[in-house]
Amino acid sequence: MGIERFGSVDGEDVLQVTLAGPDGTGMRVLSWGAVIRDLVVPTAHGPQGVLLGLNSIEDYVAHSPYFGAIVGRHANRIGGARFTLNGETHRLDANEGPNQLHGGSMGFGTRLWSIVEHSETGVTLGLVSEDGDMGYPGRLVATCTYTLLPSATLRIELTAVTDRPTPVNLTTHGYFNLDGSTDILSHYLMIAADYMTPTRPDLIPTGEIRRVAGTPYEFTTPRPIGAAEFMQDRTIYDTNFVLRGPYGVLRQAATLASIKNGLTMELWTTEPGLQFYAGHLIRIPVSGLHGAQYRPHAGLCLEPQRFPDSPNNAHFPSSILDPGQVSRQVSELRFSV
Repeated sequence: MGIERFGSVDGEDVLQVTLAGPDGTGMRVLSWGAVIRDLVVPTAHGPQGVLLGLNSIEDYVAHSPYFGAIVGRHANRIGGARFTLNGETHRLDANEGPNQLHGGSMGFGTRLWSIVEHSETGVTLGLVSEDGDMGYPGRLVATCTYTLLPSATLRIELTAVTDRPTPVNLTTHGYFNLDGSTDILSHYLMIAADYMTPTRPDLIPTGEIRRVAGTPYEFTTPRPIGAAEFMQDRTIYDTNFVLRGPYGVLRQAATLASIKNGLTMELWTTEPGLQFYAGHLIRIPVSGLHGAQYRPHAGLCLEPQRFPDSPNNAHFPSSILDPGQVSRQVSELRFSV
């Protein structure tokens, strides 16, 4: 375990925390964006890095599509970059056409967090988002805690409190590749969801909740992400799935597996939704970790979340946090061979 300087952004130091867990797991975390820069887990063939990452803070600032970051104040998209709460309309920073993505142009994934406490196996980072930040009401205090647990498990706990009612939807944005292949199309994926929320072309939900049965979005049993019939349909996976089970209870949301090295990752979460993004837009002009070249489908995202555009859809699970409440999201990544 150690802390070292990784570079600077706008004259402020970016720190890197190195953690070592039981069973040979290890990770490196940046104070910029609370980014997981690298996560290594044991396999039958030796240690395996399972996340896409970059080599300098300059590369992250210039090229990262939220690699390993904690995004917010409201992850995913809010249509029209606005919402109405308690009769007041709030206009947000629009950073994807007329909409907002991942909290705006200066969302949490591109901000410097403070290291609150750390140990050999864990670190807690904190961030204060003032009233009016990116258009959101209320002063929000957020924390992110990463803990390496036995049995090759990473536990992620995200919390937030506010002094005014405000939407809160923090999530992890790691890009997974379990075997170091040039793409993840041969990985097998299971998502514990019978429904998804279809979107308009700009990826704002229509408000419908649609069954996945018989569609390219049916991952209720493990299947290859790049199965031929789906690729011929030119299916683009950047979709919110409605997870089974009660919101707020830790339960299995997805399983990802590599047939190349036998490594499996189970994702467990308390959240009602899971964004699956298959990385079709990845085109990074600089080398990644260990000289890797990141091209389309180099990694995939599985983002536990409240639903996108939920402040504008009353029938979606609410993402509104009130004073006196604590927003708490817990997710676990459980690796096995």
